[in-house]
Amino acid sequence: MNLLMKKIKEDGEVLSDSVLKVDSFLNHQIDPELMSEIGKEFARRFQDEGITKILTIESSGIAPSVMTGLQLNVPVIFARKRKSLTLINELYSSTVYSFTKQESNEISVSKKFINDDDCVLIIDDFLANGQAAIGLAEIVKKSKAKIAGIGIVIEKGFQEGGKNLREQGFRVESLARISSLNNGEVSFY
Repeated sequence: MNLLMKKIKEDGEVLSDSVLKVDSFLNHQIDPELMSEIGKEFARRFQDEGITKILTIESSGIAPSVMTGLQLNVPVIFARKRKSLTLINELYSSTVYSFTKQESNEISVSKKFINDDDCVLIIDDFLANGQAAIGLAEIVKKSKAKIAGIGIVIEKGFQEGGKNLREQGFRVESLARISSLNNGEVSFY
């Protein structure tokens, strides 16, 4: 997706050979026009899959998921990382490790929001090692719903996540695939 790659080149900040900061448009401040285009692109790519729900993880996956949900006219569910007083029982849960934050979190979704009749599209902002996507897929599998695929805004293709997910048989659609962050420069496939 050319608009996204242009935004990454212009506004992304390479912090190391493995970390790209995109907080000015994706995961701290959000560019609504870009998110709208991302939603349209995910909807176009998955329009024939019979999707009934979109699942993401809080918080950076919410904006692209909501825009995709608007296009597909389906609800968006986000897995919560922290327990709340209202999210206490009847949960599907999984543990995920965050590459960026270097920590593990238990993520949970209420069982009332996903069931075996659903066809779920998983969306996330980044794909590095694939732990968030695997955790979300575990939740969908526990519900016995079908997984339509995994939509990723930015994939770090030089890390193992995308390869591992594809080898497990998941359809992975990444809007921007980065081949390298070496020497402070973003390169795409």
